Amino acid sequence: QVQLVESGGGLVQAGGSLRLSCAASGSIFSINAMGYYRQAPGKQRELVARITSGGSTNYADSVKGRFTISRDNAKNTVYLQMNSLKPDDTAVYYCNAESGLYYVYWGQGKQVTVSS
Repeated sequence: QVQLVESGGGLVQAGGSLRLSCAASGSIFSINAMGYYRQAPGKQRELVARITSGGSTNYADSVKGRFTISRDNAKNTVYLQMNSLKPDDTAVYYCNAESGLYYVYWGQGKQVTVSS
């Protein structure tokens, strides 16, 4: 089992920045990758950014050049730095961990609201 606790998020004006954090606990040795997904009202949940245990990253085209995912192995924490935020980035952001071959764990979600 993996537990994910998210922090950060909130309300920011367009062009501003926010940082999300996701702390993992439990069977962290089994985690292959962690990332963030987001879901806006009336839309499907979509991948925002992902980082593997080997350090490889990938991003949604819509956030490339603005968002950066990173990790602190000593703290078992992943960060999503979000810069140049746009109103279209408004969504609930969910931390995600992929464990073993089949298991996926989710954080509780954090609201990010970008005002125009």
